[in-house]
Amino acid sequence: MMQSDGLNVARLLLTVVRWSDETGWEGFRASIEHGLETGIGGFILFGGGAEQVRALTDELHRRSRHPLLIASDLERGAGQQFRGATPLPPAAAIGWLNDEAIAERAGELTAREARALGVNWVYAPVADVDLEPENPIIGVRAFGAEPDAVGRQVAAWVRGCARGGALSCAKHFPGHGRTVGDSHVEKPTVRASRELLEQDLAPFRAAVQAGADSLMTAHVAYPALDPEGRPATLSPSILRTLLRDEMQFRGLVVTDAIIMEGLTEGGSEAEASVQALAAGCDVLLYPQDADAVIREVRAAMEDGRLPRERVEDALRRTAEAAERVAGAIPDATVGRDEDRRWALDIAVRSLRVCRGTPAIPAGRVKLEEVEDDLGGPWPPYPRVAFPAALQAAGIELAEDGAPLIAVYSDIRAWKGRPGISAAARARVAELLAAHPDATVVLFSHPRLAGELPDARHLLACWGGEGIMQEAAVAWLTGTAEGMVGLGGGLDR
Repeated sequence: MMQSDGLNVARLLLTVVRWSDETGWEGFRASIEHGLETGIGGFILFGGGAEQVRALTDELHRRSRHPLLIASDLERGAGQQFRGATPLPPAAAIGWLNDEAIAERAGELTAREARALGVNWVYAPVADVDLEPENPIIGVRAFGAEPDAVGRQVAAWVRGCARGGALSCAKHFPGHGRTVGDSHVEKPTVRASRELLEQDLAPFRAAVQAGADSLMTAHVAYPALDPEGRPATLSPSILRTLLRDEMQFRGLVVTDAIIMEGLTEGGSEAEASVQALAAGCDVLLYPQDADAVIREVRAAMEDGRLPRERVEDALRRTAEAAERVAGAIPDATVGRDEDRRWALDIAVRSLRVCRGTPAIPAGRVKLEEVEDDLGGPWPPYPRVAFPAALQAAGIELAEDGAPLIAVYSDIRAWKGRPGISAAARARVAELLAAHPDATVVLFSHPRLAGELPDARHLLACWGGEGIMQEAAVAWLTGTAEGMVGLGGGLDR
C-alpha cells in the first residue's frame, strides 16, 4: 500500500513513541503497529524506565522487516530520557570545563547506554554556538560561546559516540545560536552576513571532519545563505550547495521535528515534507500524520515535484545508517556506579561561584524554592534531589530555619524568553531584603546572576536537572559520596 514504483517511502519517516506512567507505551500502541505494518524507518522515543525501553526496542527490532533507526534526544546523557540510565550535566557545563576528554567520555557513555537500551541514533551533540544571550531555546544546550572551542567539544563528543556504538547527530545546522525566536512556534530569521555565519558553521565543520553520522536541520532562515528566505530544512542552497558540495558531508540529513511551526508556518506538514526531501533531507522526523506525508511524497514523485533519484538517494542513506547499527550490543549496561560518580564529579567541578562565598547556613535550614519553570506542555525537572541531598548530607530542614534560596529558571521552549521572570526576581528580592546574607543557588546559566543583583552569595548550577541539584549540595557540603542517584536518573 505504501510502495511507489517499488520504493518504500515510508522508510524515510520516524514517528514518535512516548512513555506514560499511567498507561506505559499503550497510548502509542496503534501507532507502533501501524508503523511496523507500513515499514517506517524507525521511531523516536521519549521517557520510560530502562527495562521498559529495552523491552520495547527488543520488540521493535525483532518485528521489523528491516533494520530500524531508534532515536532519542539525549543531549544530557541517556538519563535525560530513561530512568535508570546515567544523567549528564548540560553541554554548557561540560564546555566550561574546556576538557575534550570529558566531552569524549560523555559521548561514549551516552552512546553505550543508548545501545544497551536498543536506541541506536542519538540526537546529539548540539553544535550551535551560544552567540545570543536573548536566545530563548539554546542557552546551556550549547557547549559555549566561542566557535572554535565549541567545535573541539563537538568533535570530541562525536568521536566518543562512535566508540560507544551509536550514530551521532550534530544539530541544528547551520546554527540556531543567533536566533531570538523559537522555531517550535515561529520561523526565526538570522540576518548575519555569510562572513559572520562562518562562526556558526565552525562546529559543524568540526563535526563533519570528526565523522558525524548525521546532521539535523534548523527550521531557521538565513538570507545570506538562501536569499529566498527558506528555512534551512527546505533550502537546496544550504543543504546541497553548502552542506553536500562545499562541506563534503556524506552522512544522513534529518529534519528537526516537522510538526514545528518554524517549518510548516501554518501550512501542511505533508507539503513541507516533500519540500524538505527535495531540498536534500533524508529522514522526516516526528510527523503527526505519517500516512498523509507518505501519500504526498508518492504524489510528488508521480507529478515530478520530487525526483525519484532524490528519494532513492535518501532511502539508500537511511538503509545504510540503520544497517551500521543493527543488532544488539552484548553485555551492555546502564547506570553503573562508576559512571554516575564520574558524572556527578563533572557536575560539581562545573559549578560557578558568581558572587561572595555561597554556603549552607549553620543549624537548621529553611529551603526557600523560587519556581520559574511552571507552565507549558511539559512539567519541569523534579525538584526532589536538592532537598533529598541536603538531608542525606545531614542538614536538618525546618520551617523555622535560616533560609537557603533555590531559584529554578531553566531555558524552556514554551517561555519565549531566556531570563528570570519579573515575579521570580521580585520573590528573590523579597527574601533577600529580610535575609541579606542568604545564599542563592541559581539553577540556570551563570549569566543570569546579573538578574539577581541583591544576592551577595550566589552559586550558579547551569540547570535544574537532578544531577545539578545533587552537585549543588555536594559542592556546598563537600560530601559528593552519598549524593549519587538522589535525582532518580531522569531529567524530564
